[in-house]
Amino acid sequence: MSNDHEAVLDTGKQNEPKVKVERKEGEPTAAFKGASWGALLVGVAAYLIGLFNATMELNEKGYYFAVLVFGLYSAISLQKAVRDKEEGIPVTNIYYGISWFALIVSISLMGIGLYNAGSIVLSEKGFYGMAFVLSIFAAITIQKNIRDTQRARERD
Repeated sequence: MSNDHEAVLDTGKQNEPKVKVERKEGEPTAAFKGASWGALLVGVAAYLIGLFNATMELNEKGYYFAVLVFGLYSAISLQKAVRDKEEGIPVTNIYYGISWFALIVSISLMGIGLYNAGSIVLSEKGFYGMAFVLSIFAAITIQKNIRDTQRARERD
């Protein structure tokens, strides 16, 4: 069986060719890619809608927004550094260390900010924490999916 696109006849509809895209070995499924993007969109949208509707001061909203952006960027950067090292692509120890440090700092800033936020009720704190974690995890997964797809297509 070829790894190229193949025309397959659908048994229910005569004379209408259906294009079936063959997934390359090691490439994530379309469902997994979609679920990852969906998780990122849900996590970030929930977080931002929560911030928009929050009664906190604008500087507090800015803090939580900056922590989210910093967390997403640091998670993607760390995932790339880890993957590069694993694949034998040179990564300096300083960049690798800074990537770990940045992710730890972003998670710590979120935790410390929520712990000390007197104007936020406990249920909202949990909401922001879960939306943050979901977004970080989804960003890492999307970055992994992109790398896996790229690598699978380069093998051909």
